[in-house]
This record gives sequence, C-alpha cells and structure tokens, in this order.
Amino acid sequence: MRLSQMLFVTLREDPAEAEIPSHKLLLRAGYIRRIGSGIYAYLPLMWRVLKKVSQIVREEMDATGAQECLLPQLQPADLWRESGRWDTYTQAEGIMFAMTDRQQRELGLGPTHEEVITTIAKDMIRSYRQLPVHLYQIQTKFRDEIRPRFGLMRGREFIMKDGYSFHTNEESLKKTYQDMAQAYSNMLRRSGLQFRAVDADSGAIGGSGSQEFMVLAEAGEDEVLYTEDGQYAANVEKAVSMPADAEPSPFAAFEKRETPGTETIDKLCKFLKCSPTQVVKNVLYQAVYDNGITVLVLVSIRGDQDVNQVKLLNELTKLAGNYQAKTVLFLTVPDAEAQRKWAAKSLPLGYMAPDVADDYIAGSKQVNSKFLRLVDRTAVDLTNFVTGSNESGYHVVGANWDKEFPLPATVVGVRTAKKGDRAVHNPEQTLESARGIEVGHIFQLGTKYSQAMGATYTSEQGEEMPFVMGCYGVGVSRLAQSAVEQSYDKDGIIWPVAIAPYHAIISIPNISDAQQVEVAEKLYAELNQSGIETLLDDRDERAGVKFKDADLIGIPYRIVPGRSLKAGKVEVVERATHKSQEILIDEVNSTLKQWIEAAIN
Repeated sequence: MRLSQMLFVTLREDPAEAEIPSHKLLLRAGYIRRIGSGIYAYLPLMWRVLKKVSQIVREEMDATGAQECLLPQLQPADLWRESGRWDTYTQAEGIMFAMTDRQQRELGLGPTHEEVITTIAKDMIRSYRQLPVHLYQIQTKFRDEIRPRFGLMRGREFIMKDGYSFHTNEESLKKTYQDMAQAYSNMLRRSGLQFRAVDADSGAIGGSGSQEFMVLAEAGEDEVLYTEDGQYAANVEKAVSMPADAEPSPFAAFEKRETPGTETIDKLCKFLKCSPTQVVKNVLYQAVYDNGITVLVLVSIRGDQDVNQVKLLNELTKLAGNYQAKTVLFLTVPDAEAQRKWAAKSLPLGYMAPDVADDYIAGSKQVNSKFLRLVDRTAVDLTNFVTGSNESGYHVVGANWDKEFPLPATVVGVRTAKKGDRAVHNPEQTLESARGIEVGHIFQLGTKYSQAMGATYTSEQGEEMPFVMGCYGVGVSRLAQSAVEQSYDKDGIIWPVAIAPYHAIISIPNISDAQQVEVAEKLYAELNQSGIETLLDDRDERAGVKFKDADLIGIPYRIVPGRSLKAGKVEVVERATHKSQEILIDEVNSTLKQWIEAAIN
C-alpha cells in the first residue's frame, strides 16, 4: 500500500480524551478514531492488526477441533430470564444494552452468548453420541459501560472471540478446558506478548474453575499476585494467602476506654499503642438482592486486613436463598443518604462493635430487620482484642469471643491477599505483584445454564441429563491494544512482528531523486510479491516527517534508500531497537524474510 493513497492522518499532540499510552498512540498514529463515548472506528491500519489477531485465534481454535459459527447480536430477553441473568445484566451490573421493539418485545445487545448457544444445543443435540461439541465465534459485542475509558480496553463496542463447549461429564469438560488453556497460551505467545495465566473469579458468568490470561503491562487495571517459583498466580480478586501472624495483645483485661478522634485503624493503634493485628474492625455493607430485599451486612475482620468485595459478593450470593432470592444486584458501603432510608437511629460509625444492636435498623418489607453478621477467618482466633464499643469516642480492649462478644455463626474467607503475604502452597514463598490487562478468560460452567434452561441430552442409559458446559473468551480488540501498552517508546508504537499491520515500510527521503524512487519501487514490488507486507511512503514530505511517522505507527522494519545507494545498499532500521545497518539491495528480501520468520517463530 502507498501512503499517498491511504487514509493516513497522524497527530503530533496527545488527544485530550486519552489517558494511557496505548490509547494516546493508537489515536495519534491514525489506527482508531473516536465516534462517541466508548465507540471507535477501526481505521485501515488497525483493521489489518485485528485481522491478524483474529487469524491467530482461528488457527489455534480450529486446531483443537472447535467449530466456528456466528451467533445473533440481538437476543430476546426471554432467554436471559430463563437463565436468571436478565436482572443481573440490566440492573445489577447494568452492562446490557436493553431495548423494546415495535411489538413491545424486550431485547438485548449481546455482551456474551451463553443463553443463545444453550438454546441451540437444547434444540439440536439430543444424544450423548453427539457430544462433546465446541462452537466459537468472532464478532462484535456490546457493554453499556458507565465510564468508558482507555480506548479499546473498556469500550462499549468491541470484538471478541467467545466459545462454548458441551459435554456429558466433568472429565470431558476438563480436557477441553486444558486444551483451551494451552490454545490461549499459544495465541498470546504467537502474538508476541508477555503474559501470565492466573486463577480468577468467575463473576456473573458463573461456574466453578476459571482462569484469566493477563498481558503484563504497567497500565493494567488488574493486579496479579504470583510466586517466583511459578507455582501460583491469581487475580487479586481471587488470590489467597497466609496473612502475617497476629502480635500478642498488650491488654490482659476487658475495659472500655475513651478514644477520641480514633475512627480509623491507624489513629486507634497510635492512640492505644497497639498493633492492628490485635484489632477487630467491623465493616458495614448494604446488599440488595434481586427480589428487592436490602440486607445490612456486618463483616468483622482483623484490623490490618481489607475486605475483598468480590469474595464478599460471592459469599452473599451463596446466602441468597435465605432471603428467597437468587442473586445480589448491588453491594455497596452505604453512604449517609443510603443510611437515611433504613437507619432507625444514627450509627456509631468508626466505633461499631461486632454486636451492634439490630434496633439500628428500621425494618420494612424492603429491608431485612437484622444485621447479617459475618466474621473473617483472620479475626476468629484473636484473644484480648480491641474493637468498637458502639459508642462514638470509645473502644474496648481485652475483649474475647463468646465472652464479651458472641462469635458470628458464619465464618468466611473474604480478606484481600496482598504483596508480601506468605503463599499457601509454600510459606517460604511470598507473593509478588504485577499489573495485567485481562485479554482472555476460560470458565468451567458445569450445569449452571443447562439446568436453568432445561437443556438436556439422552445418556447411554436413556436418562435425560443436563449438558456439562465450558465457556472461553478472548478480547480480540483488547488484545491488540494491550500489545501497544506492553511495547512502546517515546517515539511511538513497537508492534510485535506477528500482528504488525505491515512488516516493513520503505521511506523515500526525497521523491525528487529518481534513483531513490526507482530503488524504492523495485523493493516495494519485490517484497510484497514474496509475502513481506510492505508500505511505501511516497508522500511529498520531508524525510524527518516520514521517519517520525514510521516510528509512530510502529512498523517493525524501516527501509531507507538514501545516501548508501552509491554503494548499492539501503539502510534498514529495526523499530524495536533503533539499530541501523546497511544491506545490499539484492539481499534485502532474503534478510528481511529471515528476520521475520525468526521473530514470528
């Protein structure tokens, strides 16, 4: 392609809307253009990258025996009501674009396709002889993000590969799950990315085991905790660890003490000259279930630990049946406005004890009249601890469970693991931290959707059995931007060779020089004919402008027919290292082929 004929516009300044380097660079280099909030056009250079990523994904999926299809983006609400997720996706997470057609039928734009694919399996797969089956697609998905940001990282429209497998048993599912783990690793490796596979929370998709594939980058929204021995890696939402041992309590007897201005753990520990490991803090949450019931949740946890809200949400979802509900729509720390809706009297915030009285709640049909009391494992074995007194400005010291305070009946593990904690699998290993961008996620769904939607097959024994399912997603557009986030410098993008829009760019320093033009045209034709995808910068621009643009758009190799032509050579510059060398014109093709093959393999 000739740049003089391409829709090619670069920017010298960072766009105001862009927050992270990859977003800035993709806009500046003319890869994408913002159309609306979280909505981007993929311009010619970007589309070439996306096609290359998609091709790698297809090849790896096809190699496992998965079959490609294309599912509808527009999905009936009734399917989502069957699975029980319509309220979750339109109200709780609120990420589904929902609409009503002219016949007043409710529809959604698909953020995911479990319901559609389960319906297809229900209609078409009748016997165990047809299983296992694995279907996948690559298409545009939609999410009504509250705050779209970071370009293609968190947009409202994006390209994704999602796949779904159907099995007769868990053993068959686990085999496909392991095949997908390997296929995803292959995809990322072939795309030239540094990544880490980590244990993850299943979230609204559901199921048992799940694994995320993280591209390592400083701007990553997710924190990954891992051990240097390579035996453990998990998203911080899922990670477990051994907390530091609690220090001995300096208090031997129970006593109420005045502690003015100590509404935080730091202030309290300085005032009492004690360790936060000997404090029981009591954190208040408000959970709204899908039947409209609000439950006030009091979590007692060791003072040096933080509540992991994802883990807490999972625990509360397990308890949904206690409130005649199926799932949690919202989980928040109630602010003053929220408290006014249910508080019978002002709460002693910052000074609450594990036994704060239920009469603080003004019970109604919408609000459960009792606190749901949970205790994290870190607080269970504390003795002579410090905690609130239920009176502002006062704490108690030397407290014990089942003496001064009843131990809550429900013990949970909801603490947040953090860097420096000891690893569960080997206490001699400590957790390290890295930032990551989630580009892939695989799930063992089990029978969650097949049971909910009545999707069954006839077993060898003639019984009707629910399908055992798996789900596997890769963000194609997200992966492309993550490659930029992982690899760039002050001059622009550094694409991995495998997914770069072109392998090489020929930059003619002076288009008025007949020899430069002749050599450039010859190389342009020869390289493209031999399979080396090559751009020709034949614009009537200064050499410096062309070189800057070549660096900005990140093409792996720049060929310059300049001063070295007198010796029958051209200058070839490697974008990643800026290393330059002069190569005989007749050897450019074979040299580049060798370099490209080495980089891709």
